[in-house]
Amino acid sequence: MAIKFGLWRVDGTQIKQLPPETIESEKHLEEIIEARVQILGLGDLFVVGRQVITDFGKLIDLLAMDGQGDLYIVELKKGRTPREVVAQALEYGFWVKELSFEAISELYAKHHQGEDFDSGFTSHFEADLPEAVNTSHHLVVVASRIDTSTEQIVEYVRDYGVPINVLFFEYFRDDEREYLARGWLADLESEVPSPTGKKQAPWSGQDFYVAIGGKGVTEDKKWRNWEDMRSYGFVSSGHGHKYHKALSNLYEGARIWAYIPGSGYVGVGDVTESAVPVHQFEVDVDGERMPIMNAPLKATNMDHDAQDKDLAESLVRVDWKRTQPQAEAFQEKGMFASPNVVAKLRHPFTLQRLREVFDPDGDFAKPSLKPVTLK
Repeated sequence: MAIKFGLWRVDGTQIKQLPPETIESEKHLEEIIEARVQILGLGDLFVVGRQVITDFGKLIDLLAMDGQGDLYIVELKKGRTPREVVAQALEYGFWVKELSFEAISELYAKHHQGEDFDSGFTSHFEADLPEAVNTSHHLVVVASRIDTSTEQIVEYVRDYGVPINVLFFEYFRDDEREYLARGWLADLESEVPSPTGKKQAPWSGQDFYVAIGGKGVTEDKKWRNWEDMRSYGFVSSGHGHKYHKALSNLYEGARIWAYIPGSGYVGVGDVTESAVPVHQFEVDVDGERMPIMNAPLKATNMDHDAQDKDLAESLVRVDWKRTQPQAEAFQEKGMFASPNVVAKLRHPFTLQRLREVFDPDGDFAKPSLKPVTLK
């Protein structure tokens, strides 16, 4: 049965009913929801992206995740008939159910200026990512009302396990005050989880992917340079708080696999000291200890904004087990790569090939770094 709201203002013995009004624009409702996603009543949600483009060129209004790693697709009516919105939501669900952990990470980075998904989730929930993400998903249609035919469609597909629900918002105005009333077509406790989903591979608790990229490698090499990193034992990033935050995930004892975007993997090593600002990092040159900025460097502008905690370069000390020049980078089709500066490396095929090729622990014979086609 479609929801009907009523709202009354009580001033002593004076009772005044407030008639529902049409909200000035669907965009205004979207802005309200996006500014405070908790208003949906779905608990604490972490926004993966807004206006997310699917593989078939459509836009998901809001894609979010809860603390258990389940995805939520939120679609606003936006002038379309409710039946059209329901059909659209089902199409989005078909696409979302196949999203892997890597795909979700890339979507998050795209919609959050390259920020690391793992770091963002941990910061939001103050808890680590669950080992499995997108094991179920939920479709939420937001509308002011639906007709009987649309309600029947929603109830029918729900009976067959499709995790869809309709959220109703009614808008009221009382002088200068605005009110939203919220209700659901079906009880949230009766939500049926989707039987399909994608799990990320278990993480070793040690292996990290680190992108050696940006201007320092692919353009003018003024800010950071892979050959400096090889020579003095470090990885670095800068030009923004999000990059410092990403490097802060690298703890002492972590193993990093260095990757140059567009080239491939170039080294493996163990972290021996966590991230520090460039002006605090020292290196040994011919037996003499000195600040890295006094050492011979190919990155001539590494000290850019050195006193600015947000813009300065951050360095993590690394004991390299094996490195290669960029010209000899290793890459094979199907290996993990990410736009994030730091990511947990859990992709089984990538780890297997890297361990065989770089052999950090001496467990394998060291083959050539030329790509090998596996049968």
